[in-house]
Amino acid sequence: PDELKANMKIKSVTPRPPRKPRLERAASLDEKSWRRWRRFRTSQESLTDPNETSSSNGSLQEASLSPPVRGRASPCHRCCQQNSLHSSPDASEASPMGKSRGGTSDLGKRASEISSAFGGLLRGKAFAGGKPRLSQIMPARPLPPMELNVASHTLRTANRIDSDYMDYRHYSQHKFGRVSSSLSDTRLHGNGMVYDNCSTDSMKSTFSLLNPIRSKDVRSRSYLEGSLLANGALLGAEELSKYFPDRNIGIFVATWNMQGQKELPVNLDDFLLPTDPDYAQDMYVIGVQEGCPDRREWEIRLQETLGPHYVMLYSAAHGVLYMSVFIRRDLIWFCSEVEYATVTTRIVSQIKTKGALGICFTFFGTSFLFITSHFTSGDSKVNERKLDYNKTIQALTLPKNVPDTNPYRSSSSDVTTRFDEVFWFGDFNFRLNKDRETVDSILNQNPETDMSKLLAYDQLTSEMSRGSIFKGFQEADIHFRPSYKFDIGKDSYDTTSKQRTPSYTDRVVYRSRYRDDIHAVKYSSCPVIKTSDHRPVFALFRVKVRPGRDNIPLAAGQFDRDLYLIGIKRRITRELQKRQEQKDQKSSSVCSIS
Repeated sequence: PDELKANMKIKSVTPRPPRKPRLERAASLDEKSWRRWRRFRTSQESLTDPNETSSSNGSLQEASLSPPVRGRASPCHRCCQQNSLHSSPDASEASPMGKSRGGTSDLGKRASEISSAFGGLLRGKAFAGGKPRLSQIMPARPLPPMELNVASHTLRTANRIDSDYMDYRHYSQHKFGRVSSSLSDTRLHGNGMVYDNCSTDSMKSTFSLLNPIRSKDVRSRSYLEGSLLANGALLGAEELSKYFPDRNIGIFVATWNMQGQKELPVNLDDFLLPTDPDYAQDMYVIGVQEGCPDRREWEIRLQETLGPHYVMLYSAAHGVLYMSVFIRRDLIWFCSEVEYATVTTRIVSQIKTKGALGICFTFFGTSFLFITSHFTSGDSKVNERKLDYNKTIQALTLPKNVPDTNPYRSSSSDVTTRFDEVFWFGDFNFRLNKDRETVDSILNQNPETDMSKLLAYDQLTSEMSRGSIFKGFQEADIHFRPSYKFDIGKDSYDTTSKQRTPSYTDRVVYRSRYRDDIHAVKYSSCPVIKTSDHRPVFALFRVKVRPGRDNIPLAAGQFDRDLYLIGIKRRITRELQKRQEQKDQKSSSVCSIS
């Protein structure tokens, strides 16, 4: 004892008052039990799973394989690193006395090994200044690069616009026919708008339907004249590809001689919305000859049938010749100003029943001309009908203000050469050069779709083959019965004393400046509508559209707003009446007495 006292330096220790107790929120019994259960589970998982891959365990495991940077590590130090691989964070916080929450014999052994390892560290002076310091840990191999794509998975899943959702794109294309293309990475990077994948995905998630517009483009463009095919042009290729990736537009063209009847059909769905094509068309053009006295009522009925997805871009009349152009409301911004002109072929008559009415406009970079005509009637008046045609193509003064898209291929003597796509439809009054008995026998013998024997006697087919009328025009194959002349309200042909021969008087022909621009999808009649002695005839087309320039006078979204509101109100009223009728039928009861 004396030697021990001599070797030791006794320092005076000043007693300190006890610290004030730290105030903490008292934990409830549930919280205490949950914490206890959580620590127990963590300890069990760390003991039973030797391949634990948490951040701390993984780093220690890699450190045990790599040499330390500073100094030498004692065997106890290595033992500490190996033992720490199997210990939980809660167990590492336990006191050196080995107070573990596990409650198992293995857990007690691990705690004793850890305490002995800490004791070895203390004896090896691995702690400096009374604070424990572990040796620097170096990774065994280089860390993987961090992924720059940090776009929100929720947004990408909600919008379904990224390239990794190809299954949805394939399903949409199969289900809906046409898929609206969103922003592409090349377009975004090419415009200088984004700089990495993160920005691209973020913008695609935000602007999945509408193209982003730069501020300088908004400042420099007026949208009435615009830039000549510049970046972001309203009628340019970028905008066209957004709405029509295949650059094809669907057009419905119809003609009907109403015979001046006041009574309109109850339902026009079978006429304007046939069931054969699964989808409605992008544009509807309806020409009427001998139209009903109330032209406005006819237009309201058209708007009511087509519904809120379509607006009337333009309508014109020449006596009892009517033409109405409806287009999807999303596409009205890509149309030029609409122009029209008329030609009268029967000057003697006060009421203009014979003549032609033409409407033209440019859609993106493709010019369209629609002509509806009513030629001279009579079985033998073929030459008069050819004169009507020649007068129409010479006297129809179109276009007026809208520039020609290809003036080098235009002719001043033929209006049909001054437009890219031309559709001519109406009551051309060409007949079958055969007596009534022969025509009736052919109709009774042949099935509904085989009309080749009848067309062999058709005047228009014969004249077009000679090139004397409708030069450069084509007509789709006819697989429907003659559209003239029926008894009103019946499916039988003329039973009056005149016994007129059934004929294909109502036709739709077309021509294009470029080969294979127009593809006829369907050509048929509507036998359901029986309010006239003519049956409506319609054709469906797929037409190629080209990008254009913004230097043309644009319609700037103009349409008939009053007609749109009236038609929608009529449609809603009709739906409410249907529901009320169905409700009344369900509530009514019928008693039968036997």
